Amino acid sequence: MSYVLKFRPWGALVFAGILVASFSANAAEPVKLFDGKSLDGWQQNNGTASYRIEGDCIVGKTSEGSPNSLLCTKKNYSDFELQFEVKVADELNSGVQIRSVSSPDIKNGRVHGPQVEIATNGTAGFIYGEALGTGWLSEDRSGAEKQSAFKKGAWNKYRVRAVGNHIQTWINGVAIADLHDAKSNMSSGFIGLQVHGIGKGSGPYEVRWRNITLQDLSK
Repeated sequence: MSYVLKFRPWGALVFAGILVASFSANAAEPVKLFDGKSLDGWQQNNGTASYRIEGDCIVGKTSEGSPNSLLCTKKNYSDFELQFEVKVADELNSGVQIRSVSSPDIKNGRVHGPQVEIATNGTAGFIYGEALGTGWLSEDRSGAEKQSAFKKGAWNKYRVRAVGNHIQTWINGVAIADLHDAKSNMSSGFIGLQVHGIGKGSGPYEVRWRNITLQDLSK
């Protein structure tokens, strides 16, 4: 006795629908790290720069003679996709820390970890090892399109994806960093908004962030 298997298109569609529903149920939805109303869930580490809410933005303002200041999430994250918009004074260097740590027994609590650069000098979007002693994690920072993706005096949209040791960044839709981090050895930590330190007689300068969302990919 022989059997003939018949292909039924509707069966394939039902199966595909089940798969899509399953993946959708397991994927975490993006959440707002800043609700536009308060700084609940955030705390300042290092420095004396000020952070305030203005409209729908978090505004960081430099403090003369202060070292780097960081406004950090109280929660740690490992694998995620982070998105935000940022606008910075041309004279100011800034950044966003990912998977970073502040511990009293390490460099007196100085924040350390990978930093996604915010700057107008062509390095925006590349990854720097903040207080790690490694220098740049993005060893290759070449490419005219990458170096010109960040627009001076305008809002710039960042997308940062970190899964395992693979870190990728985009600015205004342009792919910037794509690296497998073998230097920082950081797999989990907080998100931190940096106001870079400035010397005496400089500033004040401001940096603004808005629409800060994070999708947890660890599940």
